[in-house]
Amino acid sequence: MTDTQALVAVSELSRTFDVSKPWLNRIIERETTKYLRAVDDLSFVIRKGETFALVGESGSGKSTVAKIVVGLLPPTTGHILIEGVDLADVSRVAELRKIRRRIQMIFQDPFASLNPRWRVQKIVAEPIRAFGLEADDAATTRRVGELLSVVGLDPRDGFKFPHEFSGGQRQRICIARALASKPDFIVCDEPTSALDVSVQAQILNLMKDLQDEFGLTYLFISHDLSVVRHMANRIGVMYLGRVVEIAEAKMLFKAPKHPYTRMLLDAVPDLEMTGRAHQQIEGEVPNPISPPAGCTFHPRCPFANERCRTEIPAAIERADSLIACHGVEEGRLD
Repeated sequence: MTDTQALVAVSELSRTFDVSKPWLNRIIERETTKYLRAVDDLSFVIRKGETFALVGESGSGKSTVAKIVVGLLPPTTGHILIEGVDLADVSRVAELRKIRRRIQMIFQDPFASLNPRWRVQKIVAEPIRAFGLEADDAATTRRVGELLSVVGLDPRDGFKFPHEFSGGQRQRICIARALASKPDFIVCDEPTSALDVSVQAQILNLMKDLQDEFGLTYLFISHDLSVVRHMANRIGVMYLGRVVEIAEAKMLFKAPKHPYTRMLLDAVPDLEMTGRAHQQIEGEVPNPISPPAGCTFHPRCPFANERCRTEIPAAIERADSLIACHGVEEGRLD
């Protein structure tokens, strides 16, 4: 991939949280400091105009990645580059301010992400005023009306409060707020998981239409593979803070390589009744505070051997895919 294709480049990203008890409790109970490595040496790129999805079970680190990419959490180590500009480079203040305007986020819960004391007009106008995108209040009001129309609401809805809307309508307001700063890149943290199934398709179709209209680039976080299949161009599969496989969406659903990816796909009902065999993998996600040595998936993997139990697998390239698996590398899964 050339640099001109990459809008976002995440390199060797890690985030560690101190989950220890207070100092006095540790002294009395004679406990050591405990750390949780929520994101571990993560690297991927997102091309202009595409939807790159991160999937995985709860606790895999997806939402932590989303918050780091938009700047809500600082990384412990690693770099995030937007068109070659490192977000941690404080010496490039003017460039960073322009880049911040171009990055927005749509949160998981539309009920919690809107200020209940503000009218919708003020909520959507906030990014416009923060970045000085309109000349005066009248122009800002017109722009808010246009944005509400774009997401399928009436401009007069700007005079209402968030509690007067349904969940799907609130998420449309969140999308309008995200579009207000004229972004190029939007991070979507499970934007439909809190909505009714009947509303999810409407929001997803709206997001795809807006992507085509405005040339948006999405980082799409989800645990729902049916949603990801509808939205994503490429998919990264996460397990305990690490990416175990990255592939084009069609290729990943057609021929998954990593055992964990196969497990996720086997959990999806075979609605087409193809008769494909399912490999059931038992067990639960290990404690992230004390993860297993070697490949963290090996306690649940039917193909694990001694190397898997002792050595962390490095990502290898296979036919435009990246897979971190000793079994794939050695041909044991074939």
